[in-house]
Amino acid sequence: QVQLVESGGGLVQPGGSLRLSCAASGFTLDYYAINWFRQAPGKEREGVSCITSSLLGNTHYADSVKGRFTISRDNAKNTVYLQMNSLKPEDTAVYYCATDRSTGCGGLTKLLHYPDFGTWGQGTQVTVSS
Repeated sequence: QVQLVESGGGLVQPGGSLRLSCAASGFTLDYYAINWFRQAPGKEREGVSCITSSLLGNTHYADSVKGRFTISRDNAKNTVYLQMNSLKPEDTAVYYCATDRSTGCGGLTKLLHYPDFGTWGQGTQVTVSS
């Protein structure tokens, strides 16, 4: 069974850091792109970051997080991470990882419009507040 499980969310003060994890089971994460999305209360879901398959070796970031967030993978653990630094209150949201089992970052847009084409985790809450 293909499954993604996020963890690492929590409450952090502005300027703080968190590292989110997205652990995969039922497939080898190394071969596919993994996307991070977030959804704040009352707002539409937005794409945050993507890491392509290891073979392609690329990453992509939304302008709102560029320079503050870093996406990476640990193939031995079949896990993708999202390191979030210099967090702001506007980063508060439920964060989801998802894959459409493609190798590139096209899923970062496609899955916003066609979420049923992907496998999603259950989400993890990130709250940035003093």
